[in-house]
Formats: sequence, C-alpha cells, structure tokens
Amino acid sequence: MHTESETTATRGSATRFWLRLLLLSFLLYMGVSLLFARLQRSMIYARMPGAVPVSAARLPEDRITELKIPAADGIALHGWLTRPEDRYRENDRKLVIVFPGNAGNRSYRIQILNDFNQLGCEALICDYRGYAENAGSPSEQALTNDAQAIFDYACRNLGYKPDQIILCGESLGGGVATRLAWDLCRAGTPPAGLILRATFTSLTDAAKRLYPFLPVRTILLDRYPSIDRIGEITCPILIIHGRRDTIVPFSQGERLFQAAPAASASGVPKTLLPLPNSDHNDLQMTAGREITTAHRRFVEQLRAAK
Repeated sequence: MHTESETTATRGSATRFWLRLLLLSFLLYMGVSLLFARLQRSMIYARMPGAVPVSAARLPEDRITELKIPAADGIALHGWLTRPEDRYRENDRKLVIVFPGNAGNRSYRIQILNDFNQLGCEALICDYRGYAENAGSPSEQALTNDAQAIFDYACRNLGYKPDQIILCGESLGGGVATRLAWDLCRAGTPPAGLILRATFTSLTDAAKRLYPFLPVRTILLDRYPSIDRIGEITCPILIIHGRRDTIVPFSQGERLFQAAPAASASGVPKTLLPLPNSDHNDLQMTAGREITTAHRRFVEQLRAAK
C-alpha cells in the first residue's frame, strides 16, 4: 500500500507532467503561428519570377502585343494584349481584363484569353508585381493599386470606356477584380461586367479552411473581403465554380452569389454556373465548352443591355 506522502508525490509528478506538456503544446502552437505570420505572403503569392517571352502565347504576331503598364509607384507591370481574329464593330468593342490566380504567370492563362478573343473581345493580362519580369512584392493594397492602374491604362491608352471593360478574376484574382469593380461602382464608373472563377468569399475564409488550427482571422494581413463588397457592385455578375473544388469549396461561390444583387443596374440578372466535375485548377480542362457558352451568353447580355 502507498503511504499518503507517496500518493501526494505521485499526484504532484503527474500534475507537473501535464503542466509541462501543456506549456510545450502552447509554445509549439505559438511557434507555428508566428512562422505562419512571418511567411504568410510567400504562401499566398506563389511567385514565379523570370521573363515570359511572347512566343509562349503561341499566337500570330498580329494578335498579341506586349505591354508595360506603369504602376503608381513606377514599377512596370508586364503583360499582353490579345486580339480576336476578326475585326469587331466599333460599337461592339469589349475588353476583358483578366486577373490571374496566385501561381504561375500569364502564359498559363492563354486559353482564357483566347476564349474571350473567340467571342470578339480583346483580352488584357498583366502579371502581378513580384511575378514574371515584374519588380516589387505583392500585397492586397499593392495589387489593388495596380489593378486600378491597369484599368486606367485601358481607358487612357487603349481608348476603352469603363462600360466597355469586363473584369475577370480567377481564384485570388477574383478578390482583386471584385475590389476594383467595387471601387469603380462607388465612383460612378462601373465596368461592363464582372466574371468570377473559383473565387473565395474572402481570403480569411479560404485560409481558415486550409489551416483550421491557426488563428488566421487574427494574423492574416491580406484579406480580400469580397463577400462584404459584392452586394454594392452594380454591374452584371457571372460566377463560375466547380462543385469538386478542394481549395475554395463550392459553398463559398454560392455565398458570393447569394450576397450579390439579384440584377445589375441595367437589369441583367446575376448568373451562377456550377460545374459538377470541376476542381479548382481544371476548369478549362473539365468544362471548357460550358464555360465558353457561359462567357458568350454573358457578353451577349452585356451588348443587348447597352
């Protein structure tokens, strides 16, 4: 039998063990959280530096032009302007500005650009700062400023009016495009339309799902709260999302759709295109025909509304 003193000593040892384990767990959790806080932007922005030759687009020379668009802080944003094969009528002019996802470079989006070209639209894409040939480091505020600079360039240098420009954002780019559309609508110069592909409700929601054990709502620097902005966007909206999306779940696309106005100021109803067999990064591969059809209908609606 154990004496009272032995029992007390055993309990004291067990208490110290659990306190040490608790302290170790807390320190480990804090360490991982601090590491995430320090590295978060390198995790969000999967930059691929290096030159992107125009030959990577595999388009005829008369259908593509290399661009260098000056950002507000003087950084040159390299990009491409691609054109349809057939000339468009002046009163039907449309430009689609594509804001890409967080990985790769503009050559990875040539299929998207070509899709819009087939509908008679010009298409413009620039890599984010820190990507491809571009100097600088990406952040939510920097990309917001750069998106406005690209839009202003399209109006000033390419001769487009705001209501001739469609904004298209995929994944992270959806957060950038939504912010730009929100800013333009509040300024009274709404774009022709907004297309969101596999876009999150907010980067906070997306990160929380991927890292449920981390305090992302506290430490995340870049948040892209599209769910809080889309309700004030007055231009037509098309949302495309895969039901099998393992990175940004389909439910986030649904929530964005529900938060958007029922129709634009011009009377075009909002549209949601669910893709039953698509994940996050394979939309064109698994549902290219459906996406092209949705793009065509959307562009036709914009032209009819005008």
